[in-house]
Amino acid sequence: QVQVVESGGGLVQAGGSLRLSCVASGRTVAFTTLAMGWLRQAPGKEREFVADIDWSGGSIDYADSGKGRFTIYRTNAKNTVYLQMNSLQAEDTAVYYCADVQYGKLARNDNSYDDWGQGTQVTVSS
Repeated sequence: QVQVVESGGGLVQAGGSLRLSCVASGRTVAFTTLAMGWLRQAPGKEREFVADIDWSGGSIDYADSGKGRFTIYRTNAKNTVYLQMNSLQAEDTAVYYCADVQYGKLARNDNSYDDWGQGTQVTVSS
């Protein structure tokens, strides 16, 4: 099992930026075997895919909502994946979750992810 811990959420004005961090660690699972994803859930809405990245950082996928504004990247030496979010809008307000796919490829579907963090709140004021 992999433990996933997010950080970096907060309150920001529209047009501002935030960087979310996620550390994933497991006793028997190496970080370099994990594809990592960010998903979010706004109040009253279903959880939705935001972005994900394969183990090497060579393959990345973004939801249309974040293209051109969000950047996902990882530092394997630190067991950490990041989500840099720029030009934030009120519609980006949500709890952001980090999750992993063990020995897997990129995934947009909730059911594909194996381990989840508890989430970090991002609130964008307009």
